[in-house]
Amino acid sequence: MIKTDILIIGAGPTGLFTVFEAGLLKLKCHLIDALPQPGGQCSEIYPKKPIYDIPGFPEILAGDLTKNLLEQGKQFEPGFTLGERAETIKKQDDGSFIVTTNKGTRHHAPIVAIAGGLGSFEPRKPAIEGIVGYEDNGVEYIIKDPEFYRNKRVVISGGGDSALDWSIFLTDVASSVTLIHRRNEFRGALDSVEKVGELTKAGKINLITPAEVKELHGDGQIEAITYVRDGESTKLETDHFIPLFGLSPKLGPIGNWGLDIEKNAIKVDNSLNYQTNIPGIFAIGDVNTYPEKLKLILCGFHEATLMIQAAYRIINPGKRLVLKYTTVSGIDGFDGTRKEAPKVVIQAIK
Repeated sequence: MIKTDILIIGAGPTGLFTVFEAGLLKLKCHLIDALPQPGGQCSEIYPKKPIYDIPGFPEILAGDLTKNLLEQGKQFEPGFTLGERAETIKKQDDGSFIVTTNKGTRHHAPIVAIAGGLGSFEPRKPAIEGIVGYEDNGVEYIIKDPEFYRNKRVVISGGGDSALDWSIFLTDVASSVTLIHRRNEFRGALDSVEKVGELTKAGKINLITPAEVKELHGDGQIEAITYVRDGESTKLETDHFIPLFGLSPKLGPIGNWGLDIEKNAIKVDNSLNYQTNIPGIFAIGDVNTYPEKLKLILCGFHEATLMIQAAYRIINPGKRLVLKYTTVSGIDGFDGTRKEAPKVVIQAIK
């Protein structure tokens, strides 16, 4: 049994920042995530993509944001159960909770904070016969490491931001990049559409529209695809086929925990502290919903901060909580480290 003060379900940016805010109030955290590494979407889906709306960072790669958040919370020694999905929850007589994962790992805490982003993701797969057999053998739905495609022939299919952005990025990595979309129009950012047009004219992207990939070829490993345009079939040799049709978010087992759900998100009371309909269970970040909700990382940070204040009062009933600025109080890590501003020297002028 893993025991902690706050059990965080989801190790994305919001969950990782919760560790820091909890640590300031001497509360210990443990995180559960179905992914094999912390970071959520930032590490699993777009680690190399820049984020522009993190305060204090005009631009930061998603993967670097994860690294910084891990470094920020390291002094508070969080625990991790990675590669396991939170499956069941049982409320105890004292109001605490036991959460068990799909692999049987049990966790006990008085507070549960669900910070699971948009839930678990499943790629939207094109209806191409035999595509499952080529998964991890030339067919990928998510680009994790661009270097994996160094000097390889790549075919990307899709018409959104991901298809456009990765087509642009891989022109400096792959030996050839082909972008296939069933329409002439794209749904991505205007500057990305214009950039793809420029790279197409420069011969760095082979743009094929309107067309659809209909067949995959290869003996165990993908060797070619067949696309159809204007009723005519064309075979194109390739090393990788990457259909980027988006991801379908699902709450998974959390949806069966008796929480109020609205449109695949958990309803919370945003006028107070983001608590759910079950006392002691909070939902923060993209997984929750309330009037005028914005699914932004910085909003998740704000929600985590207020949630921790409420969690402290539940764990320490009757104990006075005084807000202290880190510039004044400093930070005492659970690992024995201390960070503080230099002391002011008081000296008389002679």
